[in-house]
Amino acid sequence: MKLKDIKAKYRELFVVEKAPEDKNKPKDFKKAARDFWYGKPHEERRLGDLYVGDTGLYKHREWRGFMDTMYYFNMIWLYNYAHMVGDIIKYGEGPQGLVEFAKGTIRYRWMGQTYLTVMHWFDRGMEGLRGEAMKASAWHYRGMVSETIRQFQEMFVSDKKLHGGKEGKNWSTNIAHNETVGGSFFYPFRGQLEDIPLEMIPYFVSVHVNNHTVLNYIDAAQSIGLPSDPCPMCQAEYGLFVHDDYPDFAPTMITSNEACDGSVATSVLQDWFLNRPLYALPQPMRYDDPLVQKHCQKEIEGAWKFIEEHYGVKFDWETYKKTAESFNKLTEFEWEKWDVAANTPYYPISGVAQALYRIYYSQDGDRPIWHEMDEHVKRIMNKTVKNKIETFPKTRHRAIAWSCAPLYYSHWCTWAYNCWGINCVINMDSLMFDQYLRTDTYEHALEDLAWMNEKAPMRAMAVGGHEHILSLFSYMERFNCDMVIMYDQLQCKGMQGIHGVFEDEFRKRNIHAIWIPHALPDKRTVSRKEIRQIINDYMTTVMHEEPLDPTLVDFDDDKSW
Repeated sequence: MKLKDIKAKYRELFVVEKAPEDKNKPKDFKKAARDFWYGKPHEERRLGDLYVGDTGLYKHREWRGFMDTMYYFNMIWLYNYAHMVGDIIKYGEGPQGLVEFAKGTIRYRWMGQTYLTVMHWFDRGMEGLRGEAMKASAWHYRGMVSETIRQFQEMFVSDKKLHGGKEGKNWSTNIAHNETVGGSFFYPFRGQLEDIPLEMIPYFVSVHVNNHTVLNYIDAAQSIGLPSDPCPMCQAEYGLFVHDDYPDFAPTMITSNEACDGSVATSVLQDWFLNRPLYALPQPMRYDDPLVQKHCQKEIEGAWKFIEEHYGVKFDWETYKKTAESFNKLTEFEWEKWDVAANTPYYPISGVAQALYRIYYSQDGDRPIWHEMDEHVKRIMNKTVKNKIETFPKTRHRAIAWSCAPLYYSHWCTWAYNCWGINCVINMDSLMFDQYLRTDTYEHALEDLAWMNEKAPMRAMAVGGHEHILSLFSYMERFNCDMVIMYDQLQCKGMQGIHGVFEDEFRKRNIHAIWIPHALPDKRTVSRKEIRQIINDYMTTVMHEEPLDPTLVDFDDDKSW
C-alpha cells in the first residue's frame, strides 16, 4: 500500500472532515449570539483550524466568548507584557536594567530565542481553557515569568561577560548552583547572599518556552567527543559550557549528582570550565536508608561550611527559621490544592500549569512572588469549590503522569484534554520535595532538609528504589485516577531497567496505561506529533472513543515554538 493510500485510509477511519456549509440553511442568530457571548461548546470549537498549515502556529487566537476573551487580552496578554517590562526594570535595579537586558539578549542565544516567544507559551498551555481554569492557570504562568526575569536580571547585572571581564554588581555575593539543588538549602544565608540556579533559565525554562533552543547545546556536547547515549538533559547542560553560553555571575558553584551518572559527568565538566571553588552536594542513590540519611545531613553541613569559608558570612539560624516557615505556607497550600484535585471536579488549574509551577517554586525555594500568586489562585479555588464549578467538565479520564516528562512538550496534557477528554490531574515531579520543614530545633531542621534532598526531582520516584518507583499505584488511588500516562525517557537507564515490572503491574491491576517515549529536551528523537499519534491510536483502538475535537487529531507542529 502506498503512503498516500495509508494517509487516506487513516483520515477515513479517524478524522472527521468539516461538513460543507449549506448555503440554503437559515442562520441561527440566537446560537450565533450565544457563541459570541459564551464561546462555542467544546465539540464545536475546532481548535485545529486556528493553525497555519503544518506549523502549529496560530492564524489568530481563539474566541473564548466575550468575557473570557476580554479577560485573556487584558489580564493575561497586556498584563503580562506590562509586568515583564516592569520586572526587567525592578530586578535590573532601575532603568539601567533595560540596558542589561538588551546586552544579555544579544549575548546569550537562549535568551534571544525565548523571551519574545513567552506569550505563545501562555497560548499553548492555556489553549481551550475557559473561566476560572483559565484565570488560575494564568497566575501560575505569571509567577514563573516574573521569577525567571528576576533570575536572569540578577545574572546579567553581575555577569563578567557583559561588563568587559570585570565583576559586575553583586558578583561577590552570588552563589551559583545546579538547578536541582533546592533553594531551601540556602535559607540560612538569604539576605546576605543571593542563590541563583545556573541552568534553570538557560536550560530548563528555555526548552519549555521554545523547544528548538537546547538542540544546539546537545549537538555541541557531542561535537567534542562526549557520548550521545546519556540523558539529553545532562548533554544540554554541559553544552552550554562548550558554547560559552552561560553567565559568569558568581565566584563559586554548588553542584549535584541529580539524578544519574550523566549529571556527575556534567558537574565534572562544569568544574573544568568554571575553574573556581566548587562543592558537590550529592543526593543519595539509595533513598530513605537511615545511615545514608545521616551522611546526607553531613553533606548539607559541609555545603554550609563551604559557603561560610568562601563568602565570610555566618550561618543565620533566625533567617533560616523565618524563610523555612514562609516556605511551609507554600507547602500547606500545595497540599490543599492536591486535596481539591484528588476529591472534587472543582480544581481550577490545568495539568501543565500545576506541574511547571510546582517544579519551579519547589526547586527555587521561598520567594515573595510565589505567595502573591498563591493568594490569587486560592481566591479562585475557594470560589470554584464554594459554587461547585466544574472546571474541566469534559473529563472522560482522570490521568496521572509518571516518570520524567518530555520537556519539549509539557503542554501535551492541554491538547489531551481538548482532543480526548484526558484530564492530567497530577504529575510525578509535582510530588517531589514534599517535605514540611520543622524549625523547632537545629537537629530537626537538618533532618528535614536531608529528607527533602532525597525527595529531589527524579530522585525518589525514578531511581530511589523499586518500592518508591511503584508508589505510582498508591498515588493513582489517592488522586482517583483511572489512567496512567507512562513517560518512557529513552535514554534514562534507571527507568528503562524497570519497564517490564510496570508492564506486569499494569496487566495484573487491569490499568489503562499509555507509554509515551521521548528524549526529555530533545524533540528530534520522538516528535510532539508522534506523541499525539500514540495517544490517538490508544484512544481509538483500545478505548474505542471518538475525539471531542477532531481537528486536533492530526496536525504537524514541528516548526512551532
